[in-house]
Amino acid sequence: MAAAVEFAKSPAEVLKVGPGFSLAGVDPQSTPGYPGAKADGKALLAAQDDRLAGLQEQLFAEGKFGSSKRLLLILQAMDTAGKGGIVSHVVGAMDPQGVHLAAFKAPTEEEKSHDFLWRIEKQTPAAGMVGVFDRSHYEDVLIHRVHAWADGQELERRYAAINEFEARLAEQGTTIVKVMLNISKDEQKERLIARLDDPAKHWKYSRGDLAERAYWDDYMAAYDIAFEKTSTEVAPWHVVPANKKWYARIAVQQLLLDALGGLELDWPKADFDVAAERALVAAS
Repeated sequence: MAAAVEFAKSPAEVLKVGPGFSLAGVDPQSTPGYPGAKADGKALLAAQDDRLAGLQEQLFAEGKFGSSKRLLLILQAMDTAGKGGIVSHVVGAMDPQGVHLAAFKAPTEEEKSHDFLWRIEKQTPAAGMVGVFDRSHYEDVLIHRVHAWADGQELERRYAAINEFEARLAEQGTTIVKVMLNISKDEQKERLIARLDDPAKHWKYSRGDLAERAYWDDYMAAYDIAFEKTSTEVAPWHVVPANKKWYARIAVQQLLLDALGGLELDWPKADFDVAAERALVAAS
């Protein structure tokens, strides 16, 4: 069997938000850093599942023996961009006992009575865990800016609070991978129509998706501001072109592999006499 086509350039480098970044300069149809076609990408995704699962298991094992290392994947996107597909096809390769998924919907009345980070704090990953945020605290600076639910002073406070929050997580041992899945407005239209044409997907459709679509340009501007304000050294943003679902999945998979690989994980050393225990088991 031929070897899977790998990335020519690391997604951590080519997709990272830098100074002067603008979503207008990103082609959602592109596949930065990857020279292969769709079939190659699907093969790569499958080929690296075991490696991803292995690294996650090492992280989980280290956490059981006192390591403070953990990982948090933050997924942000417009509706239909493929967050669920990332959870199913990428995160799904990991052992569920070592993954904590939090999907943030509209806040409840209780959550509204607290600061916006209150409900987020409760869902951050424990030591040894991989946390996944399907939407996140960034909703509180995106939709609130688009609909003017918060004024400029409050938005600036929230950007600063987010940076402080993420810096604190990093100090506690959390590696943060922030991803915005970037689809085009035309692609979103096709995906919404596809949902309506498939009875098995009707449950996914909401008129609210259509209502927010009318603010597309405002959301793009809000994302650009969020990137400028909150792409930091300890928690940089990565914008993943997502018109091609297969590319988005391998790009996020590689970001996770790179992040976990950078943790220099290893299996915990036995604190007992392995030979003696083996002899006892053999004699049992």
